[in-house]
Amino acid sequence: MPSAESARPLVVTDDTVLLDDLLRLAAAADTEVTAVSSAARTGRYWSEAPLVVVGADLVGALADAEPPRHPNVVVVGRAPLPCAVPDVGVYADAIRIGARDVLTLPDAEQQMVELLTEPAEHAAGEAPVVAVVGGRGGAGASLLAVALALAGRRARLRTALLDADPLGGGLDLLLGAEHAPGSRWEEFSDRQGRMVWSALRDTLPHAHGIPVVTWNARRPCTPVPPAAMRTVLGAAARGCQLLVADLPRALDAAAAEVLRRATVTLLVLPADVYSVVAAERLVPLLRESVADLRLVVRGASPDGLSAQTVAAVLGLPLEGELADEPGLDRLLERGDTPANRPRSPLASFGDAFVARLCSAPVLPA
Repeated sequence: MPSAESARPLVVTDDTVLLDDLLRLAAAADTEVTAVSSAARTGRYWSEAPLVVVGADLVGALADAEPPRHPNVVVVGRAPLPCAVPDVGVYADAIRIGARDVLTLPDAEQQMVELLTEPAEHAAGEAPVVAVVGGRGGAGASLLAVALALAGRRARLRTALLDADPLGGGLDLLLGAEHAPGSRWEEFSDRQGRMVWSALRDTLPHAHGIPVVTWNARRPCTPVPPAAMRTVLGAAARGCQLLVADLPRALDAAAAEVLRRATVTLLVLPADVYSVVAAERLVPLLRESVADLRLVVRGASPDGLSAQTVAAVLGLPLEGELADEPGLDRLLERGDTPANRPRSPLASFGDAFVARLCSAPVLPA
């Protein structure tokens, strides 16, 4: 019997044209399926399959076999179905097997893609969400968010990067992808409810293989409505293996949505008195929203404040220290991507953090 981890949607049809259509839709959903060509061959896969798609050509034979009830069965055929009258033909047989719906292609292709995507996302669980926020302006939160996303990509995780700071410079700019084609926040501001990650991902600009949700740098930025943030966050968390979000220091309603979903929140600040005082004002607000708040200190030195001293003053666990990035200003002026070089302190920190995050059990946010 297939294990729950390896179970795939089950397609039951002997109609080669319909099968080709369903395999094409499964590819669009980034989902592998198990296909059988007779009702008699479903027994091995029926109970383990998260979704069963029964072709209109075999629904009668399957109903005659009286399989056990399955919670997630749909019947699919090409229009027109043999009989479009409820309680007769295909519809009657669909009722007999407890199907939740009868769909016709090509009209229901998008719905079929969404149905095929849901089981894969559910089986994978939700990705850990790492929120990054600066303890003061210019602390380097955006740089760290980029570093973590690149580290996730190097670790072969399906990674997404979410820009939640409407007044920031733009994560796509840091990645050298400000001209990459794709939809920005402006196109999603009125979205709410549920979105399928595979469909959303394909509309986004990509940099270094990472889909990026950000703003159009050439337009005035407005805050993301909380409902739109919930929708995009939910889709990305279900479809990815790592989601990194860059938050504004002035936490708005959309940032609050990210913090509520965050697995780990990293507060980044330089090791100086001004930064510590600024961070002291922000820490109580963060503690109200997140269960796991950790500190990342930049530029600590024996001659100034140590990272341990900063952590003690703020009362936060120290996740790590970041040395200054060599030649950072020149990299940014040339449009090169930081945190993407073998000796980069940002890259080293990102790789180590992602390795720890993936090896530790992730508790629900």
